[in-house]
Amino acid sequence: MQNELPFLNPYRHGFVRLAVAVPRNRVADTKYNAEETVRLYAEASEQGAAVVAFPELGLSAYTCDDLFHQSALLEGALAALARVAEATRERHTVAIVGLPLRVDHRLYNCAAIVAGGQVLGVQPKTYLPNYAEFYEGRQFAAADTAVSTTVQINGQSVPFGTDLVFRARQQPLLALHVEICEDLWVPIPPSSYAALAGATVLVNLSASNITIGKADYRHRLVGLQSARCLAAYLYSSAGIGESTTDLAWDGQALIYEGGELQAESERFSNVSHTIFADVDLERLAHERMRQNSFGVSAGKHREALAGWRTVEFDLPPPQSVPGGLRRVVERFPYVPADAATRDARCHEVFNIQVQSLVQRLEAARIEKVVIGISGGLDSTHALLVLAQAMDRLGRPRSHILGYTMPGFATTGRTLEQAHRLMAAVGCSAQEIDIRPSCRQMLADLGHPYAEGKPVYDITFENVQAGERTSHLFRLANHHGAIVAGTGDLSELALGWCTYGVGDHMSHYNVNASVPKTLIKHMVHWVAGQNWLGEAGSQVLRDILATEVSPELVPTGANAEGTQDQPGQRTEDTVGPYELQDFHLYYIVRHGFRPSKVAYLAHAAWHDVDAGPWPETLHGPRNAYALVDIKKHLKTFVWRFFQISQFKRSCVPNAPKVGSGGSLSPRGDWRAPSDAEARIWMDEVAGIPVEG
Repeated sequence: MQNELPFLNPYRHGFVRLAVAVPRNRVADTKYNAEETVRLYAEASEQGAAVVAFPELGLSAYTCDDLFHQSALLEGALAALARVAEATRERHTVAIVGLPLRVDHRLYNCAAIVAGGQVLGVQPKTYLPNYAEFYEGRQFAAADTAVSTTVQINGQSVPFGTDLVFRARQQPLLALHVEICEDLWVPIPPSSYAALAGATVLVNLSASNITIGKADYRHRLVGLQSARCLAAYLYSSAGIGESTTDLAWDGQALIYEGGELQAESERFSNVSHTIFADVDLERLAHERMRQNSFGVSAGKHREALAGWRTVEFDLPPPQSVPGGLRRVVERFPYVPADAATRDARCHEVFNIQVQSLVQRLEAARIEKVVIGISGGLDSTHALLVLAQAMDRLGRPRSHILGYTMPGFATTGRTLEQAHRLMAAVGCSAQEIDIRPSCRQMLADLGHPYAEGKPVYDITFENVQAGERTSHLFRLANHHGAIVAGTGDLSELALGWCTYGVGDHMSHYNVNASVPKTLIKHMVHWVAGQNWLGEAGSQVLRDILATEVSPELVPTGANAEGTQDQPGQRTEDTVGPYELQDFHLYYIVRHGFRPSKVAYLAHAAWHDVDAGPWPETLHGPRNAYALVDIKKHLKTFVWRFFQISQFKRSCVPNAPKVGSGGSLSPRGDWRAPSDAEARIWMDEVAGIPVEG
């Protein structure tokens, strides 16, 4: 059913819109509270929300104290619940509301799950706070005192208990469980078992008065539970209207997904309000599958889960969703737009690379490292890592043996930058012209270029790449060193490396799990640190402004002199790295199908003015229409799944710097080299060129 939805409808791609409402209420005025609840419910439904949660005891107000033992109030709460149920009859949105409910001659603090004009079930509060300012034990009974597993509500028999998961038939990834306030504060919340029982959306109806520091504590509680359970978590709390006889209320509402905050309410507001977030349930389901310890945990608690009940109900997804995807999709998933977060990311990645190289050199009892310096981006970053490693080891940077090796298409700009960079770093610096040895090999091969013909084919390119690598390995033998690899994650994903005898091979590759987009920002970050002095920072900025090119194809007929401009642009062949890194992240890290990746790419890239940009971005701010995304995604899928796995099956050792960020066959990515890309290509073919 979801595949029948329009392509730009987020529900088609595994998203669901969730809402948390913070109504202004009146203590013990169940009629007023019902009408305000219905009003906010209708607004949430019109915004395309599948679920909207309200605060604890919201139909009566939380601060009724001994009024909870008044029959008039309890009957008023039931009437309010009936009013809410009736409001849901013609809408496709679940309302989750709080009320006091008599069951088996005891009173329970309950959450009612309501949809389609009926109460689907009721979940009572398990843990009653009876300390500090709370005395719930005076009015309410704990859930485990209940005998009945069903309860009569307005003539309807509905499931009752904490062991309920509510699953939408038309949206199988949407499975709800509700706990109440203090239930989250205990060492093992009921929602932990609910997640193991299949719930993907955990809801907490809370009142929770506000004191100094409590708002931050709620963030930690909700965020960690969401992360631990690999679930969405909706948290409500009471706001204006609750009694302030002894307490105060801030109306903090939160929506988390897998440990990441998606939405937060304005606190201390004097008016009713609602927050929304489009939560990726497919992502959460995939994480549970990938993180197999989640399943192991479910198995270990099999007995505790044996009695859990699933309540199925109808909830068709909306055909249209106002505003499209209500979620920030970062254009650069490897590069945070937030400056402080990005700085921390660069610091962490750089230190992972440096520390890993330090360990390798010490373990191998190797004093020196050989590296080829092209004057381009990847070798620049690798050289910076080597320099920091030598500093930590207390060795002179002259133990870094840097070689720049101009070939038939080397530009004067990159050659000059290579020498300036090596001088700024203070490594050993030499230049080896590989053209004589390349001419000899081309002659041995009988290549047309040896006869003076301007034939610049793949053989012509790889002879140069191979010569460079061959020189580096023999130089390492000669000096008792190891060769440091410079190729990055993006190139490895796209197969943009010369197999075996080219940049595919090294003794240890410090860049192998760092994508191109992040390397750019890492180099900018180092330039900002001024580690190499002002001259060094300037050459780093010049390198960042240089066109990405392998510099293997000359610009004209004469391949014997230094070129002014590169004869080829890498991105003309493999597509823009900024977009291909986006595809790489969501296909490899999350396992999403290409149509969903295209949808997310469209959300992130279709409007240059929408969403944050890293201010350290070098180059233009680009936008991509769906037709362009489809074109470049097709290139990525074909190169990644069909033609380049054999290169990834035998890559050198390299440190993994991020979750899902390694294509090593010993780590995050193990795949056959002769698999077919058909199912991915067919999926790409079905992507529309317009929304």
